[in-house]
Amino acid sequence: MAGQISETDQIKQFKEFLGTYNKITENCFMDCIRDFTTREVKPEEITCSEHCLQKYLKMTQRISMRFQEYHIQQNEALAAKAGLLSQPR
Repeated sequence: MAGQISETDQIKQFKEFLGTYNKITENCFMDCIRDFTTREVKPEEITCSEHCLQKYLKMTQRISMRFQEYHIQQNEALAAKAGLLSQPR
């Protein structure tokens, strides 16, 4: 069973994905779509939406990288502290 994700965890991950997707969609729509007088999406609105999504993805990637860096620093600090505490006096 190693490497498998339980059905409950899969459902939880999917719900989180849908929540994130809905939030991005709503934010980018509210920021970019302005003209409701036509069924056509204007090129400016398409460009704005694409930039909005790209910005969100880059931000998410950057946050993830910073979190990993922070986590590594914390682990190194704990390891150093444990090393100091375990040395005989």
